[in-house]
Amino acid sequence: MKVTVELSDQEMAEVLELTGERKKGPAIRRLMEEALQQRRRARIAQRFLSGEWGVELEAFEGDQERDRLRDQAIAP
Repeated sequence: MKVTVELSDQEMAEVLELTGERKKGPAIRRLMEEALQQRRRARIAQRFLSGEWGVELEAFEGDQERDRLRDQAIAP
């Protein structure tokens, strides 16, 4: 879908610099994609921080504890 966007020359120059693109269209698209990805990541992070989502790491934590104990037994 095509969209018309009004930007100042200074804003467009900054978009081109930030994205590393040489053409305006691809630069705007890349900036938009990166903004959407950042918001998606923030939404996911908020779900973990709020407790809505969680991870059970019992096996991992058990392995970590075994490794720590083994390392202590080996150390002089």
